[in-house]
Amino acid sequence: MKKILLVIGDAVELLDTMYPYFRIKEAGHEVVVAGPEKRLYHMVQHERPDDWDITQETAGYHLQSDIAFRDIKSDEYAGIILSGGRAPEYIRYDEDLLRTVRYLHAKGLPVASVCHGIEILATADIIRGKKVTTVKKCRFDAEVVGAIFVDEPVVIDGNIICARTWHDNHLWMRAFMARI
Repeated sequence: MKKILLVIGDAVELLDTMYPYFRIKEAGHEVVVAGPEKRLYHMVQHERPDDWDITQETAGYHLQSDIAFRDIKSDEYAGIILSGGRAPEYIRYDEDLLRTVRYLHAKGLPVASVCHGIEILATADIIRGKKVTTVKKCRFDAEVVGAIFVDEPVVIDGNIICARTWHDNHLWMRAFMARI
């Protein structure tokens, strides 16, 4: 059984988080939920109604983190999942989280990002020159640090596995699970 980190914060996207959470457990691995602090976090749901030009956000479930970023022992993990939603916009500056992402990437372990999770990869400076995908509104976040944006459901470049949105979860998690 391997340990996989699942990174969250307030306003993390519900399906970006819960699909990997259960998929990893289903495969017999341990999921360790990590947040800025060890506490209860509020998830959100994102939809884009046909008559809206922007994404609608509504309240979702809650999820307790198992560990604070500062307490992560990076060498204990076989991979990391960076959920989307608005949380990455705020947690991407956490030095302990960035240290963990950089460590796992440098070790060649799978680093998976969906939607706004790309903001964490960009801040960690591990996607320069890499092909990535993300939700279209985060394309700039990837390109401004030198990544190459591709509008495909899943893009794999080395050990970085990216998806656009929760709509691509089945393909994204299939790619991640094949690498742990």
